[in-house]
Amino acid sequence: MSLKRTLTLLCAVAVLAVPIVASAATDNQTLTINASVLARAKLVLAPSVINFPDADPDVPPSIAAAENSVNVISTVRTSTLGAVTLTCQANGDLLSGGDAIAISNVTWTAGGAGYVAGTMNSAAAQAVGSWTGSGAYVGTNDFFLANSWAYNIGAYTQTVTYTLTAP
Repeated sequence: MSLKRTLTLLCAVAVLAVPIVASAATDNQTLTINASVLARAKLVLAPSVINFPDADPDVPPSIAAAENSVNVISTVRTSTLGAVTLTCQANGDLLSGGDAIAISNVTWTAGGAGYVAGTMNSAAAQAVGSWTGSGAYVGTNDFFLANSWAYNIGAYTQTVTYTLTAP
């Protein structure tokens, strides 16, 4: 083998023995994450129906609802300083056919932070509770009907609308 050929072969082997250096390439991108968090309000009354049993007006001046205590759970999402309110308003007096018992004869006591006692009203919403900021506010209401000989016999009913507001 000639010297020229040997050198060519050695050069070829040397070139093959040298590692091939690969150049790396990189690229960066950013991801923007957005989340919409809006005000929310959820109200639970349990039970949602109460009944006042009949009682001798000479004995208890006030009749407790058979289902007392009513659990009131106000769950809200609002701003840190958001003023949360819970109100109720009766849709009228207690009615039985043409007979009526003034809704103002129904009162409630309250248990739980932020909950307040009150008297039913059909002309204006009544405060049931108030808080500041997001959270679950748990309380109770116990309902009472003023007892009277003046009521006409009948099965009386009325609905009350509770409104939980979280700005």
